[in-house]
Amino acid sequence: MTLPNEITHYYSRSDGPFRNLSDLDAKQLAIVLEKLKDRKAKNPAFRRVFGAAYMELRRRTEAKLRDLFIARGGRPRRQSPHYFVLGECAWFAGLYPDPAAVRLDWRSLPRALVSFTYPDSFVSMRLGPQYGLPPEPLRPYHEKVFLLDELADVTARYGMPDGGAGEDYADYHKRTFEKYIEVQVWADDPVTDCLKSGC
Repeated sequence: MTLPNEITHYYSRSDGPFRNLSDLDAKQLAIVLEKLKDRKAKNPAFRRVFGAAYMELRRRTEAKLRDLFIARGGRPRRQSPHYFVLGECAWFAGLYPDPAAVRLDWRSLPRALVSFTYPDSFVSMRLGPQYGLPPEPLRPYHEKVFLLDELADVTARYGMPDGGAGEDYADYHKRTFEKYIEVQVWADDPVTDCLKSGC
């Protein structure tokens, strides 16, 4: 198996890249969540699930991720990361009717600023059942944050998740899924430098 050299950030063209909901204050977040709700009601091709419970779960997941990353020697510069997937994931791109992507070569990123989970951090951190989501079967890579230098070993041991398209997205968040390896970039510099250079 060949390890992908790139990580990919998927986003909706109508929003732009790296629009992190966790960066918003309570008032801004309420406005944005209402807009996202209205947009999805008008166009079901926007398939991502958002809402107040999602944000509470997301923030708790991010706090757990950050603590585990620091415990492993990481030095995050943000409270919440910028999210990528390892390689490509057609399934993730299919969450938007107008998908676009930003790609970075992970080999050039500072090791102290990047972590990854296998698979998605919501699944891996295992807080979902507290919010009514079905429990995932416990796997040896759950509740762990890995460092970039471990990518080859982890993918050799567990393989690459199948992130192919073609699946029904209805209630996807309520089903067991392992679609991708999630990569977390805990600083703005790699992202802003990439956007400036036209990555």
